[in-house]
Amino acid sequence: MTTDLDVRAYNREAWNRQVAKGDRWTVPVRPDVIAAARRGEWSVVLTPRKPVPREWFGELKDKEVLGLASAGGQQGPILAAAGARVTILDNSPAQLGQDRKVAEREGLAIRLVEGDMRDLSVFPDESFDLIFHPSSNCFVDDVRRVWREAYRVLRPGGVLLSGFCNPIMFLFDPELEPQGRLQLKYRMPYSDFTSLTDEERRRYTDKGEPLCIAHSLEDQIGGQLAAGFLLTGFYEDKHVEGDRLAEYMASLCATRAVKPTAR
Repeated sequence: MTTDLDVRAYNREAWNRQVAKGDRWTVPVRPDVIAAARRGEWSVVLTPRKPVPREWFGELKDKEVLGLASAGGQQGPILAAAGARVTILDNSPAQLGQDRKVAEREGLAIRLVEGDMRDLSVFPDESFDLIFHPSSNCFVDDVRRVWREAYRVLRPGGVLLSGFCNPIMFLFDPELEPQGRLQLKYRMPYSDFTSLTDEERRRYTDKGEPLCIAHSLEDQIGGQLAAGFLLTGFYEDKHVEGDRLAEYMASLCATRAVKPTAR
C-alpha cells in the first residue's frame, strides 16, 4: 500500500496534538525534579522505564549536549540543571514549547531548534560532546541518515546515547491485542505509511496519533557501526504497563556509542 502523507509533516502535527492531549512524553518536569538535578540527584530515560546508567554520561558540567528529537520539557531541562550546556532539536514546535516553559520557569539556558533529526546541517562539524537521542527515530523513514549526522556533529571522543524500538513490536495484529492475543500480521520492512491499507491506517490518523516506521536492528545497530561509531554499552527495556508484548519480552533497546578519537 502507498500513502501521500509526508512523514515529517504528519508527525510534526501529530506530536503537536499529543502535547495538547497531555501525552506522558510531553509533560514538563516538576520544579522539585530540577532542584534535585541541581544538587546532582537526577536520572533520565532513553526508553520507557530503565534510567540510563550515570556512568554512560561521564562528567556533564559544561559539556555541549544535543538533545536529538527529545523535546517535551523533560530530559533536556534535567541535563541543563545538572550542568550541561543543552541544545534541543525537535520536529514539533509544541514539544519545544514544553522545554521553553521549563527553561523560563527555572532560569535555564537551553537553545531550542526546530528541525529534522535526519538533517543537522544547522550545526557545524564537531559541535557537541554528547548526543542524547531517546526512542524517537521510529518517526522518520531513514535512520542511517540520523546516525551519519550524529557522527558528524560529535567531537572525537564524543558519546551518542540512543534508545530505539525492536521492530518486532510493530508486526502484530493490533485488533487482536486487546483480546490478549499476539499474532504476527505484518512483515519487515514495515511502515504505518506504506504497509497498511487506508482503513487500517485510519485507526491512528482518525485519532491524530503519530505514525511509525519499524527500522531493522541492522539499520539501528549496524547503522551506528557503519557511521563510524564504536558501541560501548547496551541494554534492553520493556514497554509501558499494559502492553501485552511486555509480558513476554523487552521490546526497546538503548546503546552507548563513541566517536573514535582517531580513525
